[in-house]
Amino acid sequence: MKTPIKMIVTDLDGTLLRSDKTVSDRTKATLARCREQGIKLAYATGRCASALKLAPSELFDGYATANGAIAMVDNTLIYKRLIPYQDARPLLLACDRRGLDISSQLGGMDYSNFVMSDVWPEVTNFTLVDFASHETDAEKIISHNLTVEDMDFIESHLPRYAYMVMAIDGLAMITHKEATKSKAIAALAGYWGITQSEILAFGDDLNDIDLLEYAGVGVVMDNARDVVKRVGDYICPSNDEDGIAAWIENNILT
Repeated sequence: MKTPIKMIVTDLDGTLLRSDKTVSDRTKATLARCREQGIKLAYATGRCASALKLAPSELFDGYATANGAIAMVDNTLIYKRLIPYQDARPLLLACDRRGLDISSQLGGMDYSNFVMSDVWPEVTNFTLVDFASHETDAEKIISHNLTVEDMDFIESHLPRYAYMVMAIDGLAMITHKEATKSKAIAALAGYWGITQSEILAFGDDLNDIDLLEYAGVGVVMDNARDVVKRVGDYICPSNDEDGIAAWIENNILT
């Protein structure tokens, strides 16, 4: 590395997490060695509160959730970009009337028009709401099982400062245009006095592209989409082959 790495950022699903949603002992040990060397560790994920259950908190100095809508260090809020309910509500109502499953997320709670646990059994912290009277801002709005026509419909109803990205599993995620992983991680780096060139990032999906392009070094998992692989500086083994640990061991800890 020409520039010393002072911060490592990783996506969760398909990157840090194996297919069974666990983190291997090898990866935990490798990341712990990085922290012992004074490197700051953070994760950046499309997940909201569920990320806190999956990411080993003892490994990380900070995190960004909801695609960058929220960034935290311990209990300190570093960055926040929400969609106010006054702007989210017309979209939610339009999708509800079209018959689409849609949910607005804030603070670990999903406000939904469908039984989310029927789709994702692990999601139990949700409440069914009438969006006509919904008055809660959104970190992120999600929908699933969409046709191309549905995606066009949602795009045409987005608030002017919101954007939609599709994950590998077909989940549509809608956030504020300034709620991106790169902006949230830039805020964390600034908090710690770390420059852009000193950041190493790992990712695998479309919502990781801006982070991989922003970081001084972007490493893409071998299980990633081809379009994501084209933006990385390096490719490492897959998430099920301890790709993060292998790359760090060979390039940072040698």
